[in-house]
Parts: sequence; structure tokens; C-alpha cells
Amino acid sequence: MLYWAAVFFIVALISAVLGFSGLASGAAGIAKILFFVFLVLGALSLVFGRRVPA
Repeated sequence: MLYWAAVFFIVALISAVLGFSGLASGAAGIAKILFFVFLVLGALSLVFGRRVPA
């Protein structure tokens, strides 16, 4: 998921440099959503991931 967030971020940067502001804002929005989903899933896997047998 972090890979796709980085891909959309790169697409947003390239399209912003080329002047496609609509595409750049859309790609940046998607990258932001994917990054926050990655953070939430990463935090949940840390909390609920591995259990030590008691």
C-alpha cells in the first residue's frame, strides 16, 4: 500500500510540474488517503499482530 501511495505522489509531482493541476490534486488526494490507510493498518498490525503465549 505504501508503494501505491508513493506512485500516486510521484504522478502528482510530475503532473504538477507539467501544469495539470486537476490531475495533480486528484493524485495527491489519492496518495494522502492511501498513506493514512497504510498508517492505520500498520498501527493495527503492531497492536494486534503477534501474541506471546502465556
